[in-house]
Amino acid sequence: MDITIEQVDEGELKAKPDENKLGFGSIFSDHMFVMSYVDGHWQKPVIKKYQNFSLDPAAMVLHYGQAIFEGLKAYRGKDNQIYLFRPKDNLHRMNKSALRMCMPEINVDDVFEGLEELLRLEKEWVPSVSGATLYIRPTMVATEAGLGVRPANQYLFFIILSPVGAYYPEGFNPVTIYVTEKYVRAVPGGVGNAKTAGNYAASIMAAVEAQAQGYTQVLWLDAIERKYVEEVGTMNIFFVIGDEIITPPLSGSILPGLTRDSVLRLTRDWGLDVVERRISIDEIFNAAADGTLREVFGTGTAAVISPVGALSYQGNVCQVNSGKTGELAQRLFDELQEIQFGQRPDPYDWVVKL
Repeated sequence: MDITIEQVDEGELKAKPDENKLGFGSIFSDHMFVMSYVDGHWQKPVIKKYQNFSLDPAAMVLHYGQAIFEGLKAYRGKDNQIYLFRPKDNLHRMNKSALRMCMPEINVDDVFEGLEELLRLEKEWVPSVSGATLYIRPTMVATEAGLGVRPANQYLFFIILSPVGAYYPEGFNPVTIYVTEKYVRAVPGGVGNAKTAGNYAASIMAAVEAQAQGYTQVLWLDAIERKYVEEVGTMNIFFVIGDEIITPPLSGSILPGLTRDSVLRLTRDWGLDVVERRISIDEIFNAAADGTLREVFGTGTAAVISPVGALSYQGNVCQVNSGKTGELAQRLFDELQEIQFGQRPDPYDWVVKL
């Protein structure tokens, strides 16, 4: 791929942050990857200084919401090598979101080459402290100036980088989840299986209300019966009831998480009883009451594995595993982290070394 690289002068480089105080998503590296789509073609990309964009007030993303994104990470191993986890799978999923939102697809191999170039330039931004990573955010927005509901003819694709610590303040400790009946995230036939910006904007109100009541995140129920579990606001969800591991199926209103898929591969290869099926919130609370609900955990790029210590529904609260991290959640977290950081063999070819 022919890429123009406009390297920032050494005197203009940002001071590196304290890696023990990164937080999540508030610090950004020196460079970004940018590529424009005009007249039916992607133009020559450039890696340049991280800076503001200039958009026309009539840019169609501002009015009609054509915006999609992805999230993945770069990891610094103990050997000081930089690793990526399933990066092309993220870019392929972005193309699926693009198709759903009537946006142009990217060439996955070309964009991945551009990402590698960006990371080589910014490799010092990949944290070295335990648990910290470099979050990678590919994004595409409609930039054509125009009023009228239709697909835009001009787009901007870019990749920015952000060194991050734990996504949740609790770190790997169990989080608390509020089950909402008041709001829904997505409906069959909608855009729930696309990683589009509007999905997240629509979820904020429920998350704010849950946090006001002391809960970390929201668990969404289906939009029709408001009975069956779908996903958490920032991750897919798994339940261990008896000896069975259960996660809701990809019915079109759930984001097909790559960490979710990785967990399914691992647990099935371990010989565990794993099923993708509809599960009602009543079944979960009944299992908690009769003592068969052993674990609940979420999966996602940001948190990897997030154990759930309590669920609140209709004024009732059930403790999960006495509010402690479960054995399976811990095993999955350890296994995935060791694969991601290059600390153990990767039998699935998930990891790419920079």
